[in-house]
Amino acid sequence: MSDLKRLKKIEKAHIGFYSIGLEAYWQQFDGLYDCLISYNKFICEHLCQYGEVYDFGMVDTPLKAKSAGEYFLKNNVDIIFCHSATYCTSACVLPVHQIDMAPVIILNLQPAAEMAYDKTSTAQWLAQCVGCPVPEISNAFERAGIQFYVVSGLLGLSETPSFSASDEITVGRPEAVKAWSEIEQWCKAATVKRNLRYSRFGFLGGYYSGMLDMYSDLTMIQAQTGIHVEVLEMCDLEKYLSQISSSDVRHKRAQIEEFFEISGDSPSDPIACKPTKEQIEWSCKVACAQEKMVVDHGLDGLAYYYHGNNGGYYEKIQSGFIVGYSLLTAAGIPCAGEGDIKTAVAMKICDILGKGGSFSEIVAADFNRNTIILGHDGPFHLAVSKGKPVLRNMGIYHGKKGSGVSVETKVVTGDVTTVGVTQTRNGNLKLIISEGVSTDDPILMNGNTSTHIHFQLDPAEYMNRWFAQSPTHHCSLSVGKNADLFQKVGKLLGIESVVI
Repeated sequence: MSDLKRLKKIEKAHIGFYSIGLEAYWQQFDGLYDCLISYNKFICEHLCQYGEVYDFGMVDTPLKAKSAGEYFLKNNVDIIFCHSATYCTSACVLPVHQIDMAPVIILNLQPAAEMAYDKTSTAQWLAQCVGCPVPEISNAFERAGIQFYVVSGLLGLSETPSFSASDEITVGRPEAVKAWSEIEQWCKAATVKRNLRYSRFGFLGGYYSGMLDMYSDLTMIQAQTGIHVEVLEMCDLEKYLSQISSSDVRHKRAQIEEFFEISGDSPSDPIACKPTKEQIEWSCKVACAQEKMVVDHGLDGLAYYYHGNNGGYYEKIQSGFIVGYSLLTAAGIPCAGEGDIKTAVAMKICDILGKGGSFSEIVAADFNRNTIILGHDGPFHLAVSKGKPVLRNMGIYHGKKGSGVSVETKVVTGDVTTVGVTQTRNGNLKLIISEGVSTDDPILMNGNTSTHIHFQLDPAEYMNRWFAQSPTHHCSLSVGKNADLFQKVGKLLGIESVVI
């Protein structure tokens, strides 16, 4: 099954980078500056794999620090890596981050695993004592109220510079691999930060009345993530529906047949039946209108819900929602039902990172299999599906108005991570994260997505700990072990994160 083309590209993170040293050293020790700059270029080349890098070079005086801060500010960087190349006074570092307040990561990457103690000169030692200024910088940052993080380990060079007396070939060593894995995660988290900051989310319709956990302060969403929320009405969607041609519908039908399997009747649930030809055609037409609305409004995500009058036209429109919103989710525009914009944000985080991000909730526990069943009757992310999802006709949208075609499938087996976005009593967003393993166990054939997840805790203890964090009842389901990555996203966004 081929991938759906993304409707909007993911913007690369703007990564600020500089090395630090002490100007007095350069006249005292020939070759030291050039060696440290070679380390700078090595790191810069690696960072370029993860974003658009703005390398200031060497900062070795307070005046240069001010220039570096202005340089990063001008280039609107999302994160700044400070490479501790040798000893440097903290006065040469602090001004950078008083001017540009982007999150800062100190790179404490030693070139050699050990120094050649019998032949290392002072000049060569200065290229190895990279951890020396980090405590001083940390103290200055703390007293100035600047949040910082440190990555320590080995540089990971594949050859030793002629300047060095030590063996600096450390590529492949666990201390280098781990450090560069952390750096990559910080860059990916910065990518999330940048894309959220420039995102536009639609909010279509209203909330499911009485779901108090769904209600969100849209100003709070923008203040803490940068996301602009465009409030939309059903008449906005209806306008696009009236523009759909028969050729649009045929194209969408071909797309749906490529990505979905159209089911027969459910063997177990009388309200989950084979979709009629008319229902599929209507879902195709609505899906075309949904895509046009998203493109026309420049949306990066969407939360929706509509409670219509019995037999009303808008109720008929919403009966075709789920298939189109599943296609949009797979095309990089995550869509969350029941007006849950907080979970749409969680889904967007997963999608930016290439980890899927499917609309889910805790359905039940299977105490015999020691699993929690997660799923929902709303949009599903095709990228995390085990095989082709099945389309079934839901004769009743349980607890909601109307009926229509829904998606039934399970998540691909293997490592998964759930991330929920909730709101605390003080109005702050919070990420709730847990890692587990998706298993290939039986699911209901009722037109809902669902899958069994085995978490490290037994089902009762897991649910107790998850519920204790006051989540919403939805979350985003991603593929892979992503807890560390999601935590870094939270840190860069200034959002608390908790791992269950």
